[in-house]
Amino acid sequence: MHGPPPARVPASLLPNRAGIALSLAMAAALAALLLAMSRVPICACGHVALWTGDVNGPENSQQISDWYSFSHVIHGLLFYFFAHLLWRKWKLFGGRPALWALPIAVAFEGFWELLENSPLIIDRYRSVTVNYGYSGDSVLNSVSDLACMALGFLIASRLPAWASVVLALAFELLTLWTIHDNLTLNVVMLLWPLQAIRDWQGMV
Repeated sequence: MHGPPPARVPASLLPNRAGIALSLAMAAALAALLLAMSRVPICACGHVALWTGDVNGPENSQQISDWYSFSHVIHGLLFYFFAHLLWRKWKLFGGRPALWALPIAVAFEGFWELLENSPLIIDRYRSVTVNYGYSGDSVLNSVSDLACMALGFLIASRLPAWASVVLALAFELLTLWTIHDNLTLNVVMLLWPLQAIRDWQGMV
């Protein structure tokens, strides 16, 4: 008698070489577009730092990483979740290997970086949040945010779903406690600004 059929191996959600090359090309295109938008390549302070922790300082959103980098890692966790739904649950393209899932995530993240550095969103941040002096990200910071998203996507591919949820919640609570801000509050304040939250954030 034949035994039970072997379990079907889930299609990979990680890119092949072509997908990686496309992701890198889009990251380079993002940098070029931001430069064309007259964004500063690096911090106006003239030096490059791996980390800046002063959320109200002039180097926030200008260096390689800051407290908001955690939000971009969460973006990657979320993008992986949506890729899982599209390819593994809803069988997008017949459930074939989702080699383009990361490039699509990079495209969405890149679009947000362009939008975030547009006068529309910069003015919105200034008018409804405590970031009165916000002037947008440096190109270095935007590309680093893109890399943080890709890191989150890769982490999610290695972790069980519950661990990704725990990690996202841990990052949200960490930044909520430390800087009175996180991805959730960022969305709330951009779409439905609340004065009570604005006052609380001003206490940092």
